[in-house]
Amino acid sequence: MGITWDADPKQDRFDPQDGGKTMKAVVTSGNGGYDKLQCRVVRLPTLDPGEVLLHVLAAGVNNTEINTRIGWYSSSVTTGTEDAATAEEQHATERSDGGWNETTPFPFIQGTDCCGRVVAVATGGDDSIIGSRVLVRSCMRQSGFESMNNIWMGSDFDGAFAQFIKVPAGEAFPVDCDWSDAELGTIPCAYGTAENMVHRGKVSKGEHVLVAGASGGVGSAVVQLAKRRGATVTAIVAKAKMEQVLSIGADRVVARGEDVVASLGDNSVDIVIDNVAGPAFGGMLKVLKRGGRYVSSGAIGGPLVTLDMRTFYLKDLTLTGCTAWDEPVFPNLVSYIERGELRPLVAKILPLERIADAQREFLEKKHVGKFVLIPPPLDD
Repeated sequence: MGITWDADPKQDRFDPQDGGKTMKAVVTSGNGGYDKLQCRVVRLPTLDPGEVLLHVLAAGVNNTEINTRIGWYSSSVTTGTEDAATAEEQHATERSDGGWNETTPFPFIQGTDCCGRVVAVATGGDDSIIGSRVLVRSCMRQSGFESMNNIWMGSDFDGAFAQFIKVPAGEAFPVDCDWSDAELGTIPCAYGTAENMVHRGKVSKGEHVLVAGASGGVGSAVVQLAKRRGATVTAIVAKAKMEQVLSIGADRVVARGEDVVASLGDNSVDIVIDNVAGPAFGGMLKVLKRGGRYVSSGAIGGPLVTLDMRTFYLKDLTLTGCTAWDEPVFPNLVSYIERGELRPLVAKILPLERIADAQREFLEKKHVGKFVLIPPPLDD
C-alpha cells in the first residue's frame, strides 16, 4: 500500500527533526474517529534507568484502544463501544475524563499488547536479557501489589503500535515456546484480563461458569482458562460462532440474544464472568446460585445496567470488579504457554498502517479471537 509515514507531526513531543534516531509509529492525536490514528515518523524512545528497549514484533488489537480513543470511559458516555465509536466518527468530542486514570496523554502511541525482542537495556541494567523474545505485562502496579493503583501501557503511556517501545525491565517476561510472534501478540491484555478474573473469581474444579461474549479476545481466553481449572463452561456467543467456541473447550453454548434465564434456569450457575453487561445484566444475576460470584472487567454492550438490589442481597451474591492484575496473573500465563496449556486464537493479521481497517472490522464482531498488527520492517 502507498502509506505515507508523516515526518512532520507538528507535535513537539514527537518531533523527529532533532538529529535523533527515529521509528515509525501510529500516533493517536486525540479523542475522535479513525482520522486520529496518524502514521508518523517519530523519535526513538530514550531509556531511563531500569528500562529496556524492545523491537515490537506483534501488537494485538483490543476494545480498550478504541475506548480510549473515543473517550468511552467518560461518565458522559452511556452506550456500548460499537455505538459510541460510530457516534464519535460522526462527531468528535474531547473528553477530559475519557481515559483509564487521569486525562489521556494525547498525542501518544496506543497498543496494549506487545510481543517484542529486547534490543537494549538502560545503563546499569542486566544485559543478559538482550535478544530475548518477551511479552509485556501491560497492567503495571507502580506502587506494588498491595495497592490497587495501576497504569496501563497504551492507555496511560506510550504503547506498542510502533517499531520500538520502552518498558520497565521487570514488566518484560521472557517466554520460551514455539508460537509465532502474532500468536504471542494475542496474549497480554485479553489473557491477562481473563486470568485475573478467573483468579479473583476463585474458579475451581467442578464449578459451573457462565461466560458472556465468549468469542471475543477476553471471552475466548476465559473459556480456556476456566476449563484449565476444571470448571464446566457455558458460553454465550453468536450462532455463527458456536462451533468455534465449542472447539476451544466450552461444554455448552447459548445463542447471544436468547433469554439466559429461560435457557439455563434460576440458580444454575456458580460464577458469571461478563464483559458485556448492558440489558442482559439482570438475567446474569438471576442464574447465579445463592452465594454466587459475578466478575467483570468490561461493559462492551453498555455501561449502564439495572440492578435489583433484592436479587443481590437476598442471594448473598459477590460482585467483583477487575482492572488491576494481581501479582500471580502474568507469570501464570507465561507458564501456561510454556507448558502448552493454552491455544492462541489469531483471527486476522494486518500491517500496522492498516490499524483503522483492523479496528473497523474488529467492531463488526464477526471474528473469534484477536486481530494482530505487525509493525513495518526496520529497513522499510
